[in-house]
Amino acid sequence: MHEFLNAVGFSKVTNRQELDMLLQDVIDNPSGKVEWQKKDGRNFVELSREYAEGMGIAIRGDYNENGIFVPEYYFPYFCGTDITTHDHVDVERHSDHEAYAGVCDEARIGVTLIFYLQNALEFFKDYDHGKPSTQMKSALAGLCKQGMILLPVNKEEKNNKSSKKKNKDRLSLLEAAKEGDEEAIESLTLEDIDTYSMLSRRILHEDVLTIVNTYFMPYGIESEQYAILGEILDFHYVQNISSRETICVLKINCNNMVFDVCINRDNLAGEPQVGRRIKAVIWMQGSVFRL
Repeated sequence: MHEFLNAVGFSKVTNRQELDMLLQDVIDNPSGKVEWQKKDGRNFVELSREYAEGMGIAIRGDYNENGIFVPEYYFPYFCGTDITTHDHVDVERHSDHEAYAGVCDEARIGVTLIFYLQNALEFFKDYDHGKPSTQMKSALAGLCKQGMILLPVNKEEKNNKSSKKKNKDRLSLLEAAKEGDEEAIESLTLEDIDTYSMLSRRILHEDVLTIVNTYFMPYGIESEQYAILGEILDFHYVQNISSRETICVLKINCNNMVFDVCINRDNLAGEPQVGRRIKAVIWMQGSVFRL
């Protein structure tokens, strides 16, 4: 049983029989179909069904000699609505099955960003046709099992403008440091020392979540999962047409990176509002498009 099924409204699918019925429904009534013939001659097919706006279940496999679809694996999906990053993305295959991950160096979060590639078959069909791949853009989205709404941090408008300028300057320094600029490396090192000193002083009499407005950190041993704390920019509710469960879709700003997150309303503690924050663990997915 996929642990993120509840994020797209299937929390009541708890046994193999119910799962088989759900997957058969996708196979019998797909809303999307993509086929890709690999260079070694093998065919690969993805059938998907949308159960709410932008989210559903996808199954990958192939047809046997009798024309019957034989699934290899399935996954819940949720499509992001905005372009999150324009950085170059490397695509790597999972070792155990025909699934792929996107990998890019995202300076805004300070770590290598790894996400589950949703549109792998379309991506490789374009690649086989020789389309250029020098620059790409990615639309990211997160599936969440559990989440908690937190109150916002009080920020003055003057501080907001100052913070935006500091973030812009820091990104410029990071780009220069990647190119080997020693002055940029030294400036970043001194900035980190100052930040550590400030945190050491404030943590004595303040809660950490009043000091840290947002964060984005790898979570556990699975490379595509992250612990996040992000500011809610917008939100709305959708309903799964099969299970009738309600899903909350939130657009969040996390370390100046904007992306969507979906979570079952029953698994969200607190009332979401624009300006408040969400603390959660997400499975990051994304689609890659060529410019």
